[in-house]
Amino acid sequence: MIIYNVTIKVAESIHQQWLVWLKEEHIPDVINTGCFTKGTILRLLEVDDSEGPTYAIQYFAESKGLYNRYIDKFASEMRQRSFDKWGNGFIAFRSVMQVVN
Repeated sequence: MIIYNVTIKVAESIHQQWLVWLKEEHIPDVINTGCFTKGTILRLLEVDDSEGPTYAIQYFAESKGLYNRYIDKFASEMRQRSFDKWGNGFIAFRSVMQVVN
C-alpha cells in the first residue's frame, strides 16, 4: 500500500470554504481518477495555527504503479485546479510513503 500525503497550510480567510471544497469536490475528483481507493483528511495539532490551520490529506493507492499513473496523468491538472480556485491562499508539500507492517 502506498500513501500519497499532501500537507497543506491554508489561510484562515478561506479555511471553511476550502474545507468544504476539499471534502465535496477535490478528494472525490482525485479518487475518481481510479488511482486511489480512499482519501483521509487529518488536521495537525500542536502546530502554529496563527496564519491558518494545517492539514494532511492522505490518498491510498494499492501499488506504486497506480500512484505513478496519478502523477503522470492527473497531478498537474489537479494542482492547477487548486491554484485556479484558491490562488496563494495555501501552501502545500507532498510526500510518498509505503505501509510496512
